[in-house]
Order: sequence, then structure tokens, then C-alpha cells
Amino acid sequence: MSSIGDSVPAAARIDTVRPVDPGVSGSTAAAEVPGLRCLADWLTADACRDLLRDIDAAPWSTQLRRRVQHYGRRYEYGRRRVAIDGEATVPPLPAWARAAAVRLVREGLMDREPEQVIVNEYLPGQGISAHVDCVPCFGPIVAAISLGSGCLMDFTDPEGGTKLSVPLAPGSLLVMTGPARFTWRHAIAARRSDPGVDGRVPRGRRVSVTLRTLTDTDTDR
Repeated sequence: MSSIGDSVPAAARIDTVRPVDPGVSGSTAAAEVPGLRCLADWLTADACRDLLRDIDAAPWSTQLRRRVQHYGRRYEYGRRRVAIDGEATVPPLPAWARAAAVRLVREGLMDREPEQVIVNEYLPGQGISAHVDCVPCFGPIVAAISLGSGCLMDFTDPEGGTKLSVPLAPGSLLVMTGPARFTWRHAIAARRSDPGVDGRVPRGRRVSVTLRTLTDTDTDR
């Protein structure tokens, strides 16, 4: 049976949750990557639950091995570009995404509200190869919310070869700027568990919500 809390829109919980000090990092490893912040508990457990519910109520695309949702603009993976208006129609940002966008700006984590959102679903055994988010397409700040299961995200400096594993807990917010955004490559290994302090930590279903601004070129198209 559903509780009263289950009927609360995700947008309401995202916008009213107590702000986290942007200067506090949720991960020591994250602090070692220049320009990277990992804010633990950016969303409460209730907000995570409601957001997952709202996400799952919308259609998923199966164009990739993992399921995805696009809002604002569709990102074309093969061509590494954002679709031109009218070329590939996707829904506008839903209420929960607009609420997250407002909060990101209010807390000084982004300089303007993101116009593009991608939701990715990762089942145990799924991952994503090392990459830098499309530089000509997206702005200087990328934010990502983790929902469901936690995982490790690997950051690699191609210049020095340094590799660091950053834990992403449910409800955490990852913010990439500077070198973390433009130089370091990030990836999630395709495996069913991650190394932990007391042995392997099994993965469950993880959903990530990535919010990005468009570059001036893409905004004008």
C-alpha cells in the first residue's frame, strides 16, 4: 500500500531539501581530482525514492545496451553532437529536472540552469567506457545525481596516468569543472561488484541523472 509520502512530486522534495555546503566533499578521492566535487546526501532518501518513481513513469529508450532518457535535446552518441531543433524531438525538462536545475544555480554549483538532461540506467555488469563529455556540445560544468545502487567511478589523467576511483553513493551529486571536466576521463567498469574495505560490494540497479548546459553554438542552432 502506498503511503502519503509516495504521492509527493519529486520536484517538491528536490527543491526543498536542506542545501549541502558546496565546500564539503563526500569523497577523499574526489578531492584529489582537480575540479571535481562529490557532495554526499545531496538528495534525501525520500527524494531519491520519489525521483526514481517519476523517472520510471516516463518512457525509456533502448538505443544503447543500457536504457536512457533524453530531455531538452537529444545527444547523438555515434556522431558526438547534440541534435538540431526539429531533427530529433525529445520531451522538455520535466518538473523534477527543472527543480534540480534551479537548486544547482541557487547553491552556486552551476552558473546557469542546465538545458539538457540524460538519464542512464546501469544494471549489474553494465558500465561506460572512459570518456570526456562532448566539449563542443556542453558547457564548462557537468553535474550528475546518483540514484539506486552505489558504484565506483574511475577518473584517469591522460597526461600523468594517475587513476582514482571515486565512490558514488545514492543521493550524491558529482560536479565536474576545470580539469575534471575537460582533461580527466571518467568511466564505470562493467562488472557486478566493486572492491570495498571489507571485500567485494555487489552492485544493484543504478540510475544516474546528468545535467548539462549547452554551448553557445548549440544554443543558437
